[in-house]
Amino acid sequence: MKLSSLFNDETPVFLAPMAGVTDAPFREIVSEFGVSAMVSEMVSSEALTRNSQKTYKRLIDKGGANIIQIMGANPDLMALSSKISEDSGADIVDINMGCPVKKIVNNNSGSALLKDEKLAVTIAETVVKSVKIPVTVKMRLGWDESSKNFRNLAKQFEDVGIQMLAIHCRTRSQMYSGVANWKEISDLKEIINIPYLVNGDIKSYDDARQALLLSRADGIMIGRAALGKPWCLNQILQKLNNKPAIPTPSVEDQYEIVMKHFQKTLDFYGEEHGIRIFRKHFCWYSSGMSCAANFREKINQSTDVRAIKELVRNFYADHI
Repeated sequence: MKLSSLFNDETPVFLAPMAGVTDAPFREIVSEFGVSAMVSEMVSSEALTRNSQKTYKRLIDKGGANIIQIMGANPDLMALSSKISEDSGADIVDINMGCPVKKIVNNNSGSALLKDEKLAVTIAETVVKSVKIPVTVKMRLGWDESSKNFRNLAKQFEDVGIQMLAIHCRTRSQMYSGVANWKEISDLKEIINIPYLVNGDIKSYDDARQALLLSRADGIMIGRAALGKPWCLNQILQKLNNKPAIPTPSVEDQYEIVMKHFQKTLDFYGEEHGIRIFRKHFCWYSSGMSCAANFREKINQSTDVRAIKELVRNFYADHI
């Protein structure tokens, strides 16, 4: 596919990659509501090139633009994993240069690459040359407040063939604290010609509109706001493009969504692992509802699918 097609007729909304969250079942649920594009949870280039079956499962997708995000610090392994992703059906390969998590950074991957511009650009160029599909980069403003080098990197990435950037408007040292500085990236319009997405702290339509105004970005990328609300991306997408937005699902409909998502997760991972994976989703789906803490405690203590489904049924029935 041509990446430009995502920007032709509307302001796009992308689902951000989130480790341990944006797996195939979650992406499938989000795609049923509608979204411009979805990015997989990050995939280790080393694991992918070792033919890890667990890693391959993360490449499975059933809707929308299939964007696989790869992570690593070895240009050759990143290139090989990109080719594997392409051969597995990816429409776009995204390079992770934004993850701030310590175990990723300690391997010189994720946002650690922002400290080594030469390596970052080499990886980008090597990956671009290894595949025929578009390559994009997700990054942060820089490593810390004193080394915000996103402008310089953005231009170099464009020069070696990167076709889009997604920028989380914090530095690595900020992690997820403070406030995302959307305005910081507004001058990219004078530096690069490729599209860029604004990311960070976008939780609603009003946030999205303000982020676009301040950043002058071509689209938005949303992550944490979708937790427990997989419909919210479509609501924001529709309103941004002056189209009728779907209403927030009723409690009855939310129950059906939760159960469908839960079953897809069980089918994908198997019952034992699926239950462990989905406990955090039960937490997010029930957030803000009365008696949610007691519900979550019971869910976390249960290892039986039938018992869990009964707990969920009773919990939502009490809120109708």
